Amino acid sequence: MKNILVTGGAGYIGSHITEILIKKKYKVVIVDNLTTGYKRFIQKKAKFYKLNILKSSHLKKIILKNKIDSVIHLAASISVTDSKKNYKLFYKNNVEGTSSLIEACKGTLVRNFIFSSTAAIYKSSNKKVTELSKIKTQSVYGITKLKAEKIIIKNLKNLNINYAILRFFNVVGGSPSKKIGPLKKNDTLFKNISSVIFKKKIVIKIYGNNFNTKDGTCVRDYIHVSDLGEIQIKILKKIEMTNKSIILNCGYGKGISVKQVVDEFIKISNKVVRIAIFKKRQADIESSIANINKLRNFIKWKPKYNKLAFLVKSAIDWEKKLLNSKNLKF
Repeated sequence: MKNILVTGGAGYIGSHITEILIKKKYKVVIVDNLTTGYKRFIQKKAKFYKLNILKSSHLKKIILKNKIDSVIHLAASISVTDSKKNYKLFYKNNVEGTSSLIEACKGTLVRNFIFSSTAAIYKSSNKKVTELSKIKTQSVYGITKLKAEKIIIKNLKNLNINYAILRFFNVVGGSPSKKIGPLKKNDTLFKNISSVIFKKKIVIKIYGNNFNTKDGTCVRDYIHVSDLGEIQIKILKKIEMTNKSIILNCGYGKGISVKQVVDEFIKISNKVVRIAIFKKRQADIESSIANINKLRNFIKWKPKYNKLAFLVKSAIDWEKKLLNSKNLKF
């Protein structure tokens, strides 16, 4: 494991992983078409190609030229809300894009493949979900990720490539270096709150307070982006060493409600906040918490950033940097 290709390496999660890989002295090649990635997030010591992963023949040339032996595949369309409006785009990027990447890996040195999937494929459950829990996705995004999983399972075994399908739960926070974090306001709770917390009049929206949970609001398993980056590198090493393929949940195994997150933001920011309650949204899952026993058994890993206070402070610190960096081009 020497030369690693990171697709989507200029994006939020991909740039964190690249930052960690470079610190650990790996040679990293980034492929990103910059539709949701940013030039500013591209690590200086990484080799960068602006390319859509659907261009399989071009991608293969990059893999061969740089003697890539491992792939971390993050390039995807990820907004659950946008996926409702544009199934074709999500299918093209997430399903056909994955097929194109696999095609590019044929006849190369690639022997390890990490795929970023999602907890959005699981049925809502008040119990922790295992990798064998019922699959019932409520979003187009989840459907396309599940299709991509099946393509990976079907094809990579025949190509003698080890794979790890990682089902990410809710990824939050900015990097400890304070160089990387989520930029655009999206449909994730932490970004939505942190992007309004510095306004003069702060209104935090909660969608639904009558769910069957401890305080009536949705419950999620949040994981800091830097912990997730470390997990992926450890798993990459392990699948190469053991020559095994695996599907794993990636979270902390701890449920936190929307109300708990909002309360922590108010506490840490020390702001006067108005909370507006709206009707629950159709695609919102009531509860989604990872059972991470399989992950813990597969790699030796202890989270560094799993306290709610740290997750919230990390999001606020990143937002503060953005406010002070308005003239910086992303």
